[in-house]
Amino acid sequence: ATDLDVAENDFVTILGPSGCGKSTLLRIVAGLDRQTSGDVLLDGKRIDGPGADRGMVFQSYTLFPWLTVRDNVCFGLHERGMPRAQQIEIAQAYLQKVGLVGFEHHFAKQSSGGMQQRTAIARALANGPRMLLMDEPFGALDAQTRVQLQEDLLRLWNLGRKTIIFVTHDIAEAIALGDRTLVLSRAPAQVAGEHAITIPRPRDIRGIMGHPGFGSLYQAIRAQV
Repeated sequence: ATDLDVAENDFVTILGPSGCGKSTLLRIVAGLDRQTSGDVLLDGKRIDGPGADRGMVFQSYTLFPWLTVRDNVCFGLHERGMPRAQQIEIAQAYLQKVGLVGFEHHFAKQSSGGMQQRTAIARALANGPRMLLMDEPFGALDAQTRVQLQEDLLRLWNLGRKTIIFVTHDIAEAIALGDRTLVLSRAPAQVAGEHAITIPRPRDIRGIMGHPGFGSLYQAIRAQV
């Protein structure tokens, strides 16, 4: 069984071997999959399905290719019946935060991978979730774009301090982003280790490997993964 607690405004990164159940755990928290036993609770209430209090960003690009960048961000707001003018106002605010002003009318299918993930993050945040669930969202990006989006995500988190659970295969990414890193064992997954990330914020993503505490933390996590 997997047993873990996540506090309000916590940024938790999760590592583990391929196939151990990292993505499944995230999908259970999102309400997309159902656990075989035990409970998943949010504020003491059982999670029985998807909800607006949890936003999900996947590794694969999940935008609607026939919609523009802005209309993708508006999608959840439209589904809730929000007036169009209010949808656009909220979407525009989040497009500005993720650096996509000027690309509002581009179709998703015309956008680069980095732009699509920025749009996906804006779409998730526009719905006002308490918790953001991110399943290797930068795993398919080139190295330069990945670092840029890591920096963007930290900047957004510093602005809003939402609770984030972030699944990754990259130990350096887990250290750079998180308040703490959980290492899962091979399936059936259990929490094999928990590591507090004490590197001060704000963090320099590009220079974090040179921080005095990085090397020992990396080796300790690597030994468990």
